[in-house]
Amino acid sequence: MPVVRVEGGAERGDSVLAGVRAASGAWVMVHDAARPFCSLELCRRLQAAAEASGGAIPLVSVADALKRVSGGTVTPLPREGVFGTQTPQAFFRERLLEALERSPCTVRDEAEAWIAAGHNLTPVEGERENFKLTYEGDWHMAELMVAPPQKFRVGHGFDIHPLVPERRLILAGMTIPSPLGLDGHSDADLVAHAVADALLGAAGLPDLGRLFPASDQRYKGARSMDLLRHVVDYVRDEGWEPEWVDVTLEAQLPRLGPLCDAMGVALDDVLRCGEGPCCHVKVKSAEKIGALGRGEALACHAVALLGRRKSPRTGEQ
Repeated sequence: MPVVRVEGGAERGDSVLAGVRAASGAWVMVHDAARPFCSLELCRRLQAAAEASGGAIPLVSVADALKRVSGGTVTPLPREGVFGTQTPQAFFRERLLEALERSPCTVRDEAEAWIAAGHNLTPVEGERENFKLTYEGDWHMAELMVAPPQKFRVGHGFDIHPLVPERRLILAGMTIPSPLGLDGHSDADLVAHAVADALLGAAGLPDLGRLFPASDQRYKGARSMDLLRHVVDYVRDEGWEPEWVDVTLEAQLPRLGPLCDAMGVALDDVLRCGEGPCCHVKVKSAEKIGALGRGEALACHAVALLGRRKSPRTGEQ
């Protein structure tokens, strides 16, 4: 379809008149570029209505209570029978051209000139999404409407360590009173390990054992919560944001239920998800089954939800 460019005028009416004069079809639709979300379906309904009556406009009912403010006085106005007018507006072109040429250029829309010329006008139900970008908040809403869908990934982490004498029991960075602790190359904080592997798995990154191998003496006795901080930064650098982490500890002994909330707070401090908590910790008994049930070991599962926030290179979502 050929596009004809015409010079605009000082007022909206001048610009519309120039455009209608330059058009050549029997019918014309006049649309505000500030309404970028007009649908093809609305255009088709307007065309059908205009072909039947000569002119058609989209209207939306007013949902807000109306008030008039004059001289500091606020007066309620009835909203029954009051509608907001949208574009595009469809007309028989020659009649619209005559109506515009006889009307002042200050008309607020083409329907005003059409009605003033005595022509029939058919109302068509408009679309809420077809709003006009007028205020700053409108622009923000438009950005949300055209933004690509949020991408999410889920990862699972698991760790298990034996309980042995002469080791501290450290879970989520907290030292737990216990005659037995977890054996391991680092401080053996299996909660931090499971959460880290869940985050890395969701982001598609190497697991904790490859990033911080037990064969590397630099990590002997390392604080696992510090390693988790490195993992969180790594995941964010790759364009992912932790949204939620769910942790399940399997423990027969010691009794860890009363410490779940404190462990969640400690993990929240490392994850830094923003407003509100983003980590939930719970403990399940092994019901005296196997090594866990005999109190010989602890195990931990973690599930992490990551949201795609930005490109790791461009910073764009």
